[in-house]
Amino acid sequence: MADFKDTVCKLFESVDIEINGSRPLDIQVHNKLFYSRVLSGKSLGLGESYMDGWWDCEALDQFSYQMLRSRIDKQVKPISPAFFVPYIRAYFLNSQSKKRAYIVGKEHYDTGNDLFSLMLDQRMNYSCGYWKNAKNLDQAQINKLDLVCRKLHLKPGMKVLEIGCGWGGFAKYAAENYGVNVHGITVSKEQMDYAKESCGGLETKFELKDYRELNTKYDAIVSIGMFEHVGYKNYRNYMEVARRCLNDDGLFLLHTIGRNTPSRSTDPWTNKYIFPNGMIPSSSQLSKSTEGLFIIEDWHNFGQDYDLTLMAWNENFQKSYDSLKEKYDERFKRMWEYYLLMCAGSFRSRRNQLWQIILSKNGLKGGYSYHDSHRSIA
Repeated sequence: MADFKDTVCKLFESVDIEINGSRPLDIQVHNKLFYSRVLSGKSLGLGESYMDGWWDCEALDQFSYQMLRSRIDKQVKPISPAFFVPYIRAYFLNSQSKKRAYIVGKEHYDTGNDLFSLMLDQRMNYSCGYWKNAKNLDQAQINKLDLVCRKLHLKPGMKVLEIGCGWGGFAKYAAENYGVNVHGITVSKEQMDYAKESCGGLETKFELKDYRELNTKYDAIVSIGMFEHVGYKNYRNYMEVARRCLNDDGLFLLHTIGRNTPSRSTDPWTNKYIFPNGMIPSSSQLSKSTEGLFIIEDWHNFGQDYDLTLMAWNENFQKSYDSLKEKYDERFKRMWEYYLLMCAGSFRSRRNQLWQIILSKNGLKGGYSYHDSHRSIA
């Protein structure tokens, strides 16, 4: 046991984190089994031991940033064969097959509209905001929605497909402010029902449907924060679906979290507790999936804005938890704050990115452009 403690202490010290130290980023250990659990389980052991109250940290976001910036994950050597199971499974199985597509909807997005309505902005956007000239979360999300509309060159009467419509935030904004007709699909029944009610009376339609079932033409396509559920084995198929559904002169905007290097599996803790079967693409995986299908017109990275977004979500969650605790217990609270704050650190360290990519089928004559300033809404 002493050897486990000594190893973990030295590991954290190598990235300037002190166990039972006095700074906000230092961790306070309450259970001596923490050390062996972290060494054997790596990220899964670290996350589960936090959920179980075995350790605390005043500033999890700073802790995450310090670890990831210093690449502590590359120093930990697995001591259990079980560590390799997710990688082997990802290689042989298609975890994001059509049959399994609805799992994340039931296990994550259907968690409860009560939770998400208190955590997110007023428009229920569960993706990165655009904080340029924004002072709060609501404005950052409006900025993001308007940015998407401008990048797609939306005009009244256009038919727009949204792959992964969430709670209808984009569809409502685009229909109200740009006069377009939006068809949104999702794998979450709770999201679909909420979107239908929220967008009542507008030119919108929402369906519980997997993207592989789509086969109708649209003037523009948008996908905001859904590609993270597609999986590397399906990237090419996803792009083929988008191409067959896009008019020849249309634009496709893909908004997704991105990795700096390719991977075929996801973080074990995140996969188990937050986003089952999720996977973050790399730039090479994305570009390869579009070859021969699309021309990349624009590639915009504003990953630093996800740090601000996640911190705002956590602030809302902490403020609202008293009204949620009858339904969500202390272990859930610790799981959720761990998810939000550790993710914030991952974007702050630039280990994760946020990309908006504009794609066209044949290339735009004269090149692509958009106005990077918020549109005046009457």
